[in-house]
Amino acid sequence: MGLELYLDLLSQPCRAIYIFAKKNGIPFQLHTVELLKGQHLSDAFAQVNPLKKVPALKEGDFTLTESVAILLYLMRKYKVPDYWYPQDLQACARVDEYLSWQHTALRRCCLRALWHKVMFPVFLGEQVSSELLAATLAELDVTLQVLEDKFLQNKAFLVGPQISLADLVAITELMHPVGAGCQVFEGRPKLAAWHRRVEAAVGEDLFREAHEVILKVKDSPPADPTIKQKLMPGVLAMIQ
Repeated sequence: MGLELYLDLLSQPCRAIYIFAKKNGIPFQLHTVELLKGQHLSDAFAQVNPLKKVPALKEGDFTLTESVAILLYLMRKYKVPDYWYPQDLQACARVDEYLSWQHTALRRCCLRALWHKVMFPVFLGEQVSSELLAATLAELDVTLQVLEDKFLQNKAFLVGPQISLADLVAITELMHPVGAGCQVFEGRPKLAAWHRRVEAAVGEDLFREAHEVILKVKDSPPADPTIKQKLMPGVLAMIQ
């Protein structure tokens, strides 16, 4: 059996895996698992990932979950260019440092911005107080400053002169609040220039293809009440 990827490009880690595989010419069969329809919660998908989350990878009898683990598996198996995950010990450690930080920092802020600004009111029909939204966006702003000051600094990319897995994971996270209408790069010239470099390194067409879903998320139709009831516990847990 060939490589199978279970993804929804609404999901930021799914976008990172999709871009990585496409950019590096890794052949795969795509299985789209539509999160907003609750397909990840089905018994059928639980056979692939009992955690009922995307992304997931399947290759014959081998199944792998968790986006960073999947990216590293693909990187090692398919012998992609070294800059994605450098052999240099310290450069590699910098990639690991970013990937370890972002789970509970940038990802959380970007998720909360998307859901509080768009998905709760538009998709779930639940209003978010102006105070909560303001606090969410302020938290995002603080985290963006950390991304600039601690990780990007004055470098071309987060780790050095070339793109790495750190940049790919970071940019796919930031496109969540962009999809919600947040002006993430406004007033941040260093971050805006980095964004342009990452998009150019990935390829503009591939970047646009991967982010088409999230950039149209504000047009999502309201959730069916049954789907809303099914999704709500997981959504609340995800954005805490």
